[in-house]
Amino acid sequence: MIKKLFITAAAAAAMFTTPALVSSSAPGLVPLAHAAGPVSVADLADELIGAVVNISTSQNVGNNNEGTSRAPRPKVPDGSPFQDFFDEFFRNQEEGNSGPPSRRNQPRKVSSLGSGFVIDPAGIIITNNHVIADADEIEIDFTDGTSLKAEVIGTDPKTDIAVLRVTPEKPLQAVAFGKSAGARVGDWVMAIGNPFGQGSSVTLGIVSATKRDIRSGPYDSFIQTDAAINRGNSGGPLFNMDGEVIGINTAIISPSGGSIGLGFSIPSDLAINVIQQLRDFGETRRGWLGVSIQPVTDDIAESLSMAEARGALVAGVTNKGPAKIAGIQVGDVILDFDGKRIEQMRDLPRIVAETPVGKAVDVVVLRKGEEETVPVTLGRLEDGEKAAAEESAEAKEETDEPKPVVALGMTFGELTDERRAEFKIADDVKGALITEVSDGSAAQDKGIKPGSVISEIGQEAVDTPADVEKRLAALKKDGRKKALLLVAAPDGDLGFVVLSLN
Repeated sequence: MIKKLFITAAAAAAMFTTPALVSSSAPGLVPLAHAAGPVSVADLADELIGAVVNISTSQNVGNNNEGTSRAPRPKVPDGSPFQDFFDEFFRNQEEGNSGPPSRRNQPRKVSSLGSGFVIDPAGIIITNNHVIADADEIEIDFTDGTSLKAEVIGTDPKTDIAVLRVTPEKPLQAVAFGKSAGARVGDWVMAIGNPFGQGSSVTLGIVSATKRDIRSGPYDSFIQTDAAINRGNSGGPLFNMDGEVIGINTAIISPSGGSIGLGFSIPSDLAINVIQQLRDFGETRRGWLGVSIQPVTDDIAESLSMAEARGALVAGVTNKGPAKIAGIQVGDVILDFDGKRIEQMRDLPRIVAETPVGKAVDVVVLRKGEEETVPVTLGRLEDGEKAAAEESAEAKEETDEPKPVVALGMTFGELTDERRAEFKIADDVKGALITEVSDGSAAQDKGIKPGSVISEIGQEAVDTPADVEKRLAALKKDGRKKALLLVAAPDGDLGFVVLSLN
């Protein structure tokens, strides 16, 4: 279970020197160097802890309990130490539901806790978006006992980052960001935060992994650490041994909700740009290419005669978007973007988002077996999301219905208005409709279902069942053994599927 954090608690492990595993006198073997952790991080923690803050939020919510269910009162033996506790708990619950409706429906406050850190002595504080989301009041507690109200400068749910401002009477202690790209697996790191609302706590561990994708957002590239992180540590800093912030603690994987040594931090190299945009504009301004993409699997790479499976396969191009204007096409494989090699599909959204709006970049694509360089001027993602929503609402012109075609374990029919309504197919989806999928067929194994639409076969558009028949015959004539199909789900989501022509 992946949990966003009201995150840490555990004690720092005692550090000791391990003996060499191989004798220096053993013939033909090289002795391993003695490896030791820091004897103490007390001085470093003392320097940094004053810049780490506890964040408490409150939210006014309705208190209408009518029609809601309550947990049953547990049965405990008379005289049990839990009897007084449950008597008090359920008495309070009953009193809260008693009285006139006006009393029962009065608003109540819900509180939560998290962590943060100061990056500007004038009062700029960084935390997680989920720590302060929907809060009516935000209070910052400092280690010297001072408490200040905070206002939100800007938030970014996509990366779970929030920037706050307080107005201090004197300059605050602040910490600086370091480069997360310099963090290596095995490097020592230190987390400081507010675990379980217990106040500032320090934990120590190492970088367990980098560039982790935990499927929490479009730009996942987390630092994984075994430094203890628990609820209440959300938004707290992850320091390297130079006292620089290289991560913002944001999530854990845990079956129990407590630390099991799987903590994740937003890397500073990703956070710095987002934070600067939030400070400058109160919102993010990310680069936008205007494509939908999917991974290049081994099957897809083979069908496209690629030497290796890498890059991002273009499954859709947004109308009037930067990619469309530049001439990028569905079926192109994006290999390089602005001089950066795209190894995996998930690399591209992050690299594009970090590129300035309006910048002209070169995009290297593989198109029909040949590499081409396409110059593209990036748009703004936030504008592109609006354009994509408008594009999906455009209607498709009505066409005549041809006869059904059976091929590759599927029956193809015309995409009429009646069938659009029957299968709840979006107006902007076009191609040959799949009306039936044979049981046990390869198409069924690949997840194709009735109501899906084939838009392309072998990187050429098909609009009717007759087009499907002709295109498959042409591929077989060319000696092709597999067909690359562009399949549109009823809601318009696109994906490539490879099927054998035999």
